Amino acid sequence: MTATRTLLRFGAFALAPLALAACGDSAQTETVAEPTPTATLAAPRTLIAANYDAAMLGAKIEGPEGTEVEAALMADGREIGRIVSFVACPRDTASCDPATMPAGTVYTYVHKVTLAEEDADKAQADAAGGDSAGESYATLLRTTRRATGFNGSIGYSREQAETALGDGEAIGVTSDQGRLIWRVTRGEWTPGATITFWWQSTLAPEGPSEAWQFETDDTSASVTAPFPPAEMPGE
Repeated sequence: MTATRTLLRFGAFALAPLALAACGDSAQTETVAEPTPTATLAAPRTLIAANYDAAMLGAKIEGPEGTEVEAALMADGREIGRIVSFVACPRDTASCDPATMPAGTVYTYVHKVTLAEEDADKAQADAAGGDSAGESYATLLRTTRRATGFNGSIGYSREQAETALGDGEAIGVTSDQGRLIWRVTRGEWTPGATITFWWQSTLAPEGPSEAWQFETDDTSASVTAPFPPAEMPGE
């Protein structure tokens, strides 16, 4: 009788690991739901703004409108400024014809923005405590599409920023999803003052394009200026 009880207890202990192993195999065969990946948008990237130096420029590209393109910045039926743009080949080039330039040539895009003289009606409204009085708006120049061929070189004229804004370091530069943004971070742009902005691309312009926007106070103007093709070669 004692021997029978011993065999029964041994049999129970021997079966227990087998039962656990069976449970383990069952758990391992259960389907585990895979996490669904979610797209994450890259945050705007701060760029290092270099000073504008005309000595780095060579000959300018000559298009149907000449070597420079000028356009009015229009918003709400009034002119809030003007922009003069051109594209130049590297220094020491006597002529700049993209059709004959070697592959890998770096083109410098230059944009000189002059803020319009203060509107008399707006000045009176501000003095009388109009809607815009006491409010602060961002002033910025930006591309409205990806700056194709951008090589990372970008900046503005610190001397002109000192005159226009009272601070040569008052402009921050960022890249947001490939779009370039120059933003006034301190001071107010003096009416009638000019600031030169520049950047470089390994692609020559396809012509003046409405791929720019200028914002100041509570107004926004579409800008027509030289811009490279929307797609890189081979895309």
